Amino acid sequence: MDAKLYETPGNPIPGEPIVGFLNGYKNVPLRYAVFRAQTNISKGTVVLLHGRNEAIEKYFETIADLTKRGFWVATFDFRGQGGSGRLLPDPRRGHVGRFSHYIKDLELFLEQVVLPDTRLPFFLLAHSTGGLIALKAAPRLANRIERMVLTAPFVGLSGQQMSAANVRRLATLAVFSGFGKIQLTREMAPRTFEDNPLTTDPVRFARNQILAKLHPELSLGPPTARWLYEAQKTINEIRSPGHLASITVPTVIVAPGNDPIVPFVDQERLSQYFRAGQLVPVPGARHELLQEQDRYRTQLLAAFDAFIPGGDIEEAGPSVSIAEAN
Repeated sequence: MDAKLYETPGNPIPGEPIVGFLNGYKNVPLRYAVFRAQTNISKGTVVLLHGRNEAIEKYFETIADLTKRGFWVATFDFRGQGGSGRLLPDPRRGHVGRFSHYIKDLELFLEQVVLPDTRLPFFLLAHSTGGLIALKAAPRLANRIERMVLTAPFVGLSGQQMSAANVRRLATLAVFSGFGKIQLTREMAPRTFEDNPLTTDPVRFARNQILAKLHPELSLGPPTARWLYEAQKTINEIRSPGHLASITVPTVIVAPGNDPIVPFVDQERLSQYFRAGQLVPVPGARHELLQEQDRYRTQLLAAFDAFIPGGDIEEAGPSVSIAEAN
């Protein structure tokens, strides 16, 4: 199976990336890509983690923004989604055995791709489920990741067909009854722009719809009961004061003020015990900040620019890889 990326109208592949497959935990193939900086001098590497039901292609614009700033970008599709290996015979079911498998995949990606093949220092940019994974992994990332920027991290749930409490009860019941691979909701027809909870930008919304239409193999339907159970369990774990206090990687959480999926209050509540973290609200924005209108998206990028060190291109030091450093 060859690893490749897919261009769609209005969504070109940035530069000439290295694309391949990594053997993830338990040999699940993970599609990854590494994009070089568009500058002669590198500021380091941004490890980019996506949300649920997302793929590398959805982030081409963001990757181009980062490489123009002088960063390399290393990213991969999570197990069970995008161009990575599916975990069930029905490829539309969004499934995971344990959320800890995501953490193990991230560590393998850092060890086998990021550390040997990209440029120091390393930063992390993560959205939604990627943010939850980053928060869970963060205590073990202190010696590898310098700083993290998390957009709308998945630390709560709203706007579903049933309440978060009922989702948790049903998912738990299904898992402990041996039905963890079932979906609790039916797959719905694609949303129109008018009723979508993700973005107020019609152009970026249409671009993502075209990607899903031309390459349906990259998309998923609803998550399984096991996925929902594991997600809720992980949310409870990372919310604990002890876990938040153990995170030493400096972190910025950029929280959309009008997020119908992850309540703003749940993102805000993390700051009570999250000493290494700070909250940057973006009033009016919906869940997918990187797919939002420029007036919201530029606020996120400004927060990133202010928080991630590097300065002007002329002031950045020469790029170096782990291999060169050793």
